Amino acid sequence: MFAEIFRRHAPEIKRFVVRRLGLDVAEDVVAETFLAAFRQRGRYDLARHDALPWLYGIATNLIGRHKRTEARQLNLLARTGVDPVTEPFTPRSDDRLSAQAVQRSLAAALAALPAGHRDVLLLVTWGGLSYTEAAQALGIRVGTVRSRVNRARAKIRKELGGIDPTALVVEEIRHG
Repeated sequence: MFAEIFRRHAPEIKRFVVRRLGLDVAEDVVAETFLAAFRQRGRYDLARHDALPWLYGIATNLIGRHKRTEARQLNLLARTGVDPVTEPFTPRSDDRLSAQAVQRSLAAALAALPAGHRDVLLLVTWGGLSYTEAAQALGIRVGTVRSRVNRARAKIRKELGGIDPTALVVEEIRHG
């Protein structure tokens, strides 16, 4: 059963970790995530129909240990405009070019967010989790997730002069 959970969710967890920390440490963090999940499997709430939010929570906690690397990754994206996830795999399109136009500024704005705000925003946008799932993943209340996401988006809009790139970036990630 645990092998099935790994097979089903490891690629998605890896994409999330690569976006947050880069390819160099992603394999290690994903391995650590599933090792921790395996060790904690006895404490998993079987009433939850999907293990993905739980795995995202473990991964996010491990990512917290790599915050300096994440900030470097976002600053590199801000300087170069090269996204380690989408650059090698996504074909060029008008939407992609529009998103890239603000990608550097967006990366800088993400790097400037408090870690808790960045965690919930990226779980919802890059991870595709619902607010409820993000709350479960981080062990916080749904209201806290809503508040942090709203504050993070407001700060990003302010940093980008009123532009809200999250819709374009989220669409690109989901369809890219």
